[in-house]
Amino acid sequence: MRRFVYCKVVLTTSLVWVLVDVFLLLYFSECNKCDDRKDHSLLPALRAVMSRAHEGPGEMGKAVVIAKDEQEKMKELFKINQFNLMASDMIALNRSLPDVRLDGCKTKVYADDLPNTSIVIVFHNEAWSTLLRTVHSVINRSPRHLLQEILLVDDASERDFLGKKLENYARTLEVRVRVLRMEQRTGLIRARLRGAAATRGQVITFLDAHCECTVGWLEPLLARIKEDRRSVVCPIIDVISDETFEYMAGSDMTYGGFNWKLNFRWYPVPQREMDRRKGDRTLPLRPPHTASLGARAKSSTRTTGDWPRCGWTASKTSSTSYHQIRNVETNQCVDNMGRKENEKVGFFNCHGMGGNQVFSYTADKEIRTDDLCLDVSRPHGPVVMLKCHQMKGNQMFEYDAERLTLLHVNSNQCLDMPTEEDKMVPTLRDCTGSRSQQWFLRNMTLML
Repeated sequence: MRRFVYCKVVLTTSLVWVLVDVFLLLYFSECNKCDDRKDHSLLPALRAVMSRAHEGPGEMGKAVVIAKDEQEKMKELFKINQFNLMASDMIALNRSLPDVRLDGCKTKVYADDLPNTSIVIVFHNEAWSTLLRTVHSVINRSPRHLLQEILLVDDASERDFLGKKLENYARTLEVRVRVLRMEQRTGLIRARLRGAAATRGQVITFLDAHCECTVGWLEPLLARIKEDRRSVVCPIIDVISDETFEYMAGSDMTYGGFNWKLNFRWYPVPQREMDRRKGDRTLPLRPPHTASLGARAKSSTRTTGDWPRCGWTASKTSSTSYHQIRNVETNQCVDNMGRKENEKVGFFNCHGMGGNQVFSYTADKEIRTDDLCLDVSRPHGPVVMLKCHQMKGNQMFEYDAERLTLLHVNSNQCLDMPTEEDKMVPTLRDCTGSRSQQWFLRNMTLML
């Protein structure tokens, strides 16, 4: 009987200590409401524990829905960073995400002696919640022995909370996090070079300031570099909605690359790659470019150029303004779908990653995607992509920034959402001022 009571006491004590450990873990990793960590009361911790016990906003990558009476405030906050800041601030800094890897990826075993890495994250006036959610996702989902440090490179931000408050917060994290400051705005590439020069890890990994790493993200990248130090690797890039912060799995059957006009585009995996991999989709692709996220081995010697820049000159940085064309009614975007000349333009869920959803609105009032322009030869469409001829006519659209309409001048009709007959292609209809004929042209500045 005494032995039974003794076992009960041991089990109860063990359970209590497990709960205490969980409580402390949640307190120090999720109590993001504490101002500079000065508030060490139990109330924030209790809120954190309770929020994790229930399904909080955005957990498991689910969309955040803003109440109707908060919509106007949400729209005002959206202008600050060009994403739904209200939704982002509602989500925990260490929110849970689904594991969307292929089954074959989940069972892979990696060597114990993978190289460690320094993570370089450049930011400029980034939102607190998105920046710190990036950092927490790296810490929480990276094997500790592989994560040497995180470097946050501030490209001359002007927001107070990204100053001393950020430095103080970084000191509380369980992984070494350093904040480097650029004296003046230099742009992404120079800021990354500054971060790369300060790293101490064997591999340098570059991440954007508003991304979230999922489980198992790091080991495959480092494994490829261990196999060949010359490798420059890139993960599959999934999508986080800028409207709802919903996490949406990307495709492993596409890769990023540049066309001859140096516009970044997503392309389907060619048959030769599928043949080389012999049907094993867990094997890496061999694309020509790595988008904005990637890793490479750190060299023991440095040259003047330091890092490859895909042919861009170091002495001159220019910017070209591009747009994402989003429909107000459906919240979907005009998309070239990777189609060719004389094919219909597409309509698809907005992903905020540029690529096939980047269009330029020119001084000639053309809507261009590379060297193709939206062209309509008769009333009600269809809207196709033809070689830009700079003669206006069928390729001339007038954008009214107040009414948010795109008027096709020749037909005197407005660009409208797709019809029921063809839900993947926008059309033209008589102008009515309806929401389906309203379009946001969201600026997307690509640094070249």
